[in-house]
This record gives sequence, C-alpha cells and structure tokens, in this order.
Amino acid sequence: MAQIREIKKRMVAVRTIQRITKTMQMIATAKFTAALHRAKATRPYTERIRALVAEVSADAGDVSSPLLGKHSGHHSRADAGKPSREVLLVVASDRGLCGAYNGSVLRAAMAEIRKRRALGHELVMETAGKKAAAFFRYQRAEVAQKHSFGDKPSFEAVAALADRYMADFVAGKIDAVHVAYMRFVSNSRQTPEIMQLLPLALEGTRETKKPSATVYEFRPNAEAILNDLLPRSVRVSLFQAMNDAVVSENVMRMVAMKAATDNAGSLGRTLKRNYNRARQAKITTELTEIVSGAAALE
Repeated sequence: MAQIREIKKRMVAVRTIQRITKTMQMIATAKFTAALHRAKATRPYTERIRALVAEVSADAGDVSSPLLGKHSGHHSRADAGKPSREVLLVVASDRGLCGAYNGSVLRAAMAEIRKRRALGHELVMETAGKKAAAFFRYQRAEVAQKHSFGDKPSFEAVAALADRYMADFVAGKIDAVHVAYMRFVSNSRQTPEIMQLLPLALEGTRETKKPSATVYEFRPNAEAILNDLLPRSVRVSLFQAMNDAVVSENVMRMVAMKAATDNAGSLGRTLKRNYNRARQAKITTELTEIVSGAAALE
C-alpha cells in the first residue's frame, strides 16, 4: 500500500511539473516570436549601414576617424608604453531554464578572457544579465559595471552604453571593446560569438578594398559623413547583438521547456504503468489471501 501511495504522489508531482513546463514553453514561444520580429526588422538596417560605412571609408581618400583605430590617428595606451586596456561585455540572461544558452556564452567569454590576459592586456569586465553577474561573482572576478536591458532592449539604453564606450575609446581610456553574446543564425542554430565593437573592423576599407568602378561624390564632405555614420554603426551593431541575444535565449528556452514537457509526459506514463502493476499485484494478493482463507475453513 505504501508503494502505491508513493507512486501516486510522484504521478501528481510529475503532472504539475508538466503543466508548468508546458506553460513556460508557450510563454517562451510568444516571446521568441516577438523578439525574432524585432531582430529581423533591425538586421537589414544594421548590415546596410555597416556596408555603407565600409564603402565611404574605402573611397574617402585620407579622411579617417578615431573610431577606426590605429590607422586613423588614434592614440592608445600601448603607444604610451602602458598595457592595452580592453572592455569585455558579456551578455547573458536574467533567468535560467534556457538550456545551454548561458553556459555556451560564458565558456566563450572565459576563453576570450584567458586569451587576452595571456597577451598581457588589462581587461575590464562588464555584464548584461543577472546570470553573467552571478557567474563572475562565483568566480571571484571583478565586474566594473552590471547592466540589465530586459526582454525588450530599448535602443536609447543600448545607444547610451555605446556612446560611453566611444567616448572612452576616443579619449584613450580604453583600447578596444569586445562583446560576448549568442548570435542568432536560425531557429535551429545559435552560436556564441565574440564581436569586436571598437575599434571598428570593417571589411572593404581602403587598405583592403579593390578599386571600385563607382565614383562617389560626397556632400557634405566625406569626413562629415563618416563622423555621422561611424557612431551610428557602433550603436546599431551593439543593439543588434542585444536583439540576437534575446532571440537566442527565448528559442533555447522554448526548446528546453518542450524537452522537459516531453520527458515529464514519458515519466508520467512510466509511473502510470508501475502504478497499475502495483495495484494489480495488490489485488491479486488480496484475492489469493481470501481464497486461501476460504479453503482453510473447509
């Protein structure tokens, strides 16, 4: 009887867990759909503005900007004989139960940290998301600043962070900014990535781009255009990374909760089968005892 009661309690607990995970799966699906729409809406603009910056910087002659790094007159700490000072922003989630999302991003971040420190760079850690902050607190690693952008990162908040990075970079306080985040490729593929935010590393700059048949006429001048486009490119690149991170988090939580729901259903069926067997065994035992008792009275 005790075994039957214990199995029944487990069946109730498993059904409760299944309802919870099913609900979380539905919520994650709704959030994923909304986040995917936002990420897809911003991606063409991000890609086009980066391509436009590359084209303008390649055809602008000797015009340059501090945001492009050492080739544009930027004075780094290394030029003054000091160790290079770099910022690493690690983007994780505020909540768990999202499969390998946080683990993958944090492993990539730790590999980048070891790589940078092996090169002798001074690393400044910043986090976005409670899970990243908790991880580095457990690692006893110093975190300079902790950010939280939520499930719907606003462009204004992300742009303010990008502006601070650019101001520190131009002032020579930092020499580079990297972002560790989960890049959304497709519904079935998300990859942890380390993105170089500053200095801007654009394909097709004048050092590498082949001469183009297109002749550009700049109005106003190329320097004014670059001074407007480059900061805009940094802001939208960071915003796109945040959007990709949110999409990846929700799709991985959706998959994890679906797997948990399926596993709970499988375990529930197993428990139901064990419960029926135990109940049938108990009934058989009781019938045997009754028949044996009746035979003893004859």
